Amino acid sequence: MKSSKKYFAEGLGTFALVLFGCGAATIASVSQSGPEGIGLLGISLAFGLSVVVMAYTIGPISGCHINPAISIAMLAAGKLSGKDTVGYIVAQCIGAIAAAGLLYVIATGSAGFSMPEWGLGSNGWGDGYLGEYDMKSAFIAEFVFTFLFLLVIFGTTAKNASPMMAGLAIGISLALIHMVVIPITGTSVNPARSLGPALFAGGMALEQLWLFVVAPVAGGLCAALVRNVFLED
Repeated sequence: MKSSKKYFAEGLGTFALVLFGCGAATIASVSQSGPEGIGLLGISLAFGLSVVVMAYTIGPISGCHINPAISIAMLAAGKLSGKDTVGYIVAQCIGAIAAAGLLYVIATGSAGFSMPEWGLGSNGWGDGYLGEYDMKSAFIAEFVFTFLFLLVIFGTTAKNASPMMAGLAIGISLALIHMVVIPITGTSVNPARSLGPALFAGGMALEQLWLFVVAPVAGGLCAALVRNVFLED
């Protein structure tokens, strides 16, 4: 498969993830004080199901990482080249930014729209953000749940695993993660997913973006280490 096709697939997949997931949080749930409308379960399913459908759409082309933390972990595990890792991450970030931009354009069509703090489904923590958890809880949650997410990915894509079930298992695991972590950080476990909305929301979302880069990448690298040392045949 040509590298350009793989990169385009990663950009498209990340675009879909952010548009579906953050769109559910922004449009189908309009309150910053607490998700309404489709609720936490609906938002969780929007993120999880978007991964499922993209896994079966672009998985045969690029592997459907649609997440820099996954690509970096795959590099550490020896499953992705350095060149493709850079290409994947650039494409993922572009896709996420494009989706957040489109979501912003759609949202401004609502009467009386004004960008709230942590708007467009941005991730965050602290006073005024959902459950108002502190930075320590936010970092731990993003690190641990990204670690578990990557273990699921490594396990379901192993050579002895059933390839037909991988997309479903990964999507379900992401939905489960959102069910727990949304009140804490809005759930990132994906630096590109956090980058797109933060660039348009600005303010605290942009100031706190660093955590949603560092913690997921660290969690993914830890999962790669555990996989290489303890789980690989």
